[in-house]
Amino acid sequence: MRTRRLPPLSAIRAFDAVARHASFKAAAEEIGVTPTAISHQIRVLEASLNQRLFNRSARAVTLTAAGEILFRASGNMFATLREAVDAIDNASQPGVLTLSTTSNFLTNWLVPRLPSLHQRHPELELRLHSGTDLVDVRGAMADCAIRYSMQADETLDNTLLYRDRFVLVASPQLVLKRPQDLVGLTLFHIENRHVPTPEPDWQHWQAAFGPAGLPVQSGIRFDDETHAIQAAIAGQGVLLASELLIQNALAQKLLRIALPGNLPGGNYYFVTSREKAQRQDVQQFKQWVQEAFATVSIPAER
Repeated sequence: MRTRRLPPLSAIRAFDAVARHASFKAAAEEIGVTPTAISHQIRVLEASLNQRLFNRSARAVTLTAAGEILFRASGNMFATLREAVDAIDNASQPGVLTLSTTSNFLTNWLVPRLPSLHQRHPELELRLHSGTDLVDVRGAMADCAIRYSMQADETLDNTLLYRDRFVLVASPQLVLKRPQDLVGLTLFHIENRHVPTPEPDWQHWQAAFGPAGLPVQSGIRFDDETHAIQAAIAGQGVLLASELLIQNALAQKLLRIALPGNLPGGNYYFVTSREKAQRQDVQQFKQWVQEAFATVSIPAER
């Protein structure tokens, strides 16, 4: 079967702009040509495909069934082209390193240590991206990431940084000497926590360490761990917190590990693509963050 020739790219570009704007005039303004030139490109494209792509009326421009099919393809094609151009542009800017991670890790662990990174690599320009969605480090949005998960993504270049645990913390203002002292205190809960599994919640704590009468469903619920940490520092309740994220608060004696015991957490990984792992700036940041994690020191449980 003979392969059919693809239509001209300029005609597909014009089509994509008309489809997005539902307007020949707006498409012409985007591309920088006249509406007549856009109409000519659409006629060329329709003749090439032997299909009408738009229904035109005095009030609106809408896609035909064939136009819908082509628009899905053109959208994907131009998105891929834009990503490639962004990747080339980022690669041409040495020293610009985009790191993606969660806002909790960024606020509680990374930001306090940025002066150390700048002192080690003053020439390194770091761009920080935070969010809960996983960003594809193979694309243009991020060069590397620090991720919290139960296991490594084998499709990427992974380095294990830290195995987390969850400990019971409270302000030094609160008196806790035994598990029974938890009864009557406000329990803080973190909602929408997807890692680790099983969740380090009060039900699991009670099963492991007691006390039997602990009202595990009562208390205050947060959707952000950083807010819960601040409330615990203020002495408003007790929290099962990531050992890593409360390291600074423990060192400053704003929080203390109130009772012995811990629940398993997830793992922190430094991840990047196998191609970007060869970049000098990625290697510099990776070495620095490995050394920073190696110095993590958690005060002993009370």
